[in-house]
Amino acid sequence: MSKYDLKIYFAGSIRGGRDDDGIYIKLIQALLKHGEVLTEHVGDESLTDLGESQLSDPQIYIRDMNWLVDSDVMIAEVTVPSLGVGYEISKAESNGKPVLCLYREQDGKRLSAMIRGNHNHLITKAYYHEVQEAIDMANDFIIKIKAERLS
Repeated sequence: MSKYDLKIYFAGSIRGGRDDDGIYIKLIQALLKHGEVLTEHVGDESLTDLGESQLSDPQIYIRDMNWLVDSDVMIAEVTVPSLGVGYEISKAESNGKPVLCLYREQDGKRLSAMIRGNHNHLITKAYYHEVQEAIDMANDFIIKIKAERLS
């Protein structure tokens, strides 16, 4: 990993529902071009909404919080509501991490007001319809973060 690569914390729903795991995989693959994705397992198609069975809840919490603190940036796919992802976004924000929240627009549904109404400069919201749009938005976000690190 070069000094220009980032440590990326990717967040997506696990226990809240795995409806978008295919999207997570594509986003993670795109993010790997920019650095290390610490939470690459979130895109694993074999992961169910029961979560990781080989680790206890306290082990998962400690591991994930350590990864979050160690990360440079967070990308969160927030279409499928998840208590865990919301908690991680809050922790990232309180630790001064830039966060991109990607939301796939759908008829009859809206992004949580807790994300939508947050105007902290660390939180960026991006709305998309097609996966490629989300990938492009994530790439642009990462390129901007890298440019800021170099200046």
